[in-house]
Amino acid sequence: MDNNIAGSNRGRIAAVRGSVVDIRFETHLPPIHTVLRAGKDQQITIEVLAQMDAHLVRGIAMTPTQGLARGDPVEDTGGPLKVPVGKQILSRMFDVFGNVIDREAPLTDVEWRSVHREPPPLARRSTQSAIFETGIKVIDVLVPLERGGKAGLFGGAGVGKTVLLTEMIHNMVGNQQGVSIFCGIGERCREGQELHHDMKEAGVLPNMVMVFGQMNEPPGARFRVGHAALTMAEYFRDDEHRDVLLLIDNIFRFIQAGMEVSGLMGQMPSRLGYQPTMGTELSGLEERIANTDSGAITSIQAVYVPADDFTDPAAVHTFSHLSASIVLSRKRASEGLFPAIDPLQSSSKMATPGIVGERHYALAQRIRRTLAQYAELKDIIAMLGLEQLSPEDRNVVGRARRLERFLTQPFFTTEQFTGLTGKLVSLKDALDGCERILNDEFRDTPESALYMIGSIDEATMKAKADRAAAPVEAEATPHAS
Repeated sequence: MDNNIAGSNRGRIAAVRGSVVDIRFETHLPPIHTVLRAGKDQQITIEVLAQMDAHLVRGIAMTPTQGLARGDPVEDTGGPLKVPVGKQILSRMFDVFGNVIDREAPLTDVEWRSVHREPPPLARRSTQSAIFETGIKVIDVLVPLERGGKAGLFGGAGVGKTVLLTEMIHNMVGNQQGVSIFCGIGERCREGQELHHDMKEAGVLPNMVMVFGQMNEPPGARFRVGHAALTMAEYFRDDEHRDVLLLIDNIFRFIQAGMEVSGLMGQMPSRLGYQPTMGTELSGLEERIANTDSGAITSIQAVYVPADDFTDPAAVHTFSHLSASIVLSRKRASEGLFPAIDPLQSSSKMATPGIVGERHYALAQRIRRTLAQYAELKDIIAMLGLEQLSPEDRNVVGRARRLERFLTQPFFTTEQFTGLTGKLVSLKDALDGCERILNDEFRDTPESALYMIGSIDEATMKAKADRAAAPVEAEATPHAS
């Protein structure tokens, strides 16, 4: 660990209460956020969070405190927590201290930077609102993401959050020559291992960095993982002038770790037991994610909503930072409509005529209207059947069902499971397809021809192939019976 250990300033442990450690210094009191080392071989790391009096500081341990005792010596490193930055960190996996945890060779020729950095000043921020194209039809058409913005990914277990994140990494690295950074806050070790394996298989690891703070680690470590990943992302944006895709899973666990730290430090809790400084802590992280004159950090954050209560303070504070909300639906996933994004619940602040253009905006509104009408008609269809609807309503149902199927897409990262070749669809092709479906061009095309395709032209070819195969099957049927 190259964290500039300055052996000149030494202290002694005064008290240990779980992860909270009090240290007495006689000569020089270390500033807030200074990293201290204690224990055998100095393997226990403590971050100073409060100065209690002229000689006493209180810190939170970022590693387990087993073996610490009163009177043990403590080294002042003379600086805050630092992580490595540089081209050499690509394709590697790190913990919060910047140690490599992928069993590969140690790092060489890297610079170490503090994880505590100021957000870019307003003068350096870009005032242009640009769209971040993902190559995924349903997102680009209905929930356009902002370049340098923050999008929330809301969904339960097993509806495709990780697959969607993985596909975005693949498209970012393959088509925009960007860098992807995956930050796992409070992740299970299984998830980290699986993601590393999947990224390696997909061939996108060379332009990717992974930073993990596992859920069994002390809250002090989990609380700083987001800052460590952001410091790496800022290097690629500011020094290399590259676009960065920062994926955070899960932003709620960052707030949760802050709540644990606050409770351990003895602060008075606020509403529902959250820390009184939650808004400030979340803003300190989120405001560093920005689009500047040198590059952009675009962030997609998985958000866990406690007990599905969107009025929970954690959800409310997170919402205020987001420019797009992507909601995944278990019902759509059960119908095989992947990606299982609910187009009526998802929204984006970028979907305005001034940013996406008049045609795109009008089309998106027509799509939403059609899908909303279909949702209203579903109960009538379930009770009375499709035949009882008026001809106009039947047309709406046909358009909506074809739109739903056209907005599905085979992913590159799931090729080995589905056997379908992944497709990247440009925004122009996605809009053309939706417009042609709404104009009833594909009224006589079977719905199945629109399922899991890329551009709309594939539907015509698929329908022709099905028609060519149909007579052969029809001739074979009598013999079979």
